[in-house]
Amino acid sequence: MNISEKVVKETAELAQLVFSDEDLSVISGSMSEILALVEQMQEVNTSTVIPMSHPLDATQWLRPDEVTESSHREEFQKLAPEARDGVYLVPRVVD
Repeated sequence: MNISEKVVKETAELAQLVFSDEDLSVISGSMSEILALVEQMQEVNTSTVIPMSHPLDATQWLRPDEVTESSHREEFQKLAPEARDGVYLVPRVVD
């Protein structure tokens, strides 16, 4: 598939990008090459290939979910302008 400079210019305008005329020809050529590669890849027969959930088929080991910090709520609420029943009181901003 051949991408014209006009298509690149229109796409750049939609993305609010500005390119010089030399850049437009380089970009249109590069985009055409990329789309040619995609077309070539589409022709490969993958009907016998089993899909993988992960290319490395690896398992991610997670650390145990344990509390490592103590609660500092009371200390922080002493510093707040207003706090009551464990929550911070803030001025109303919406009627």
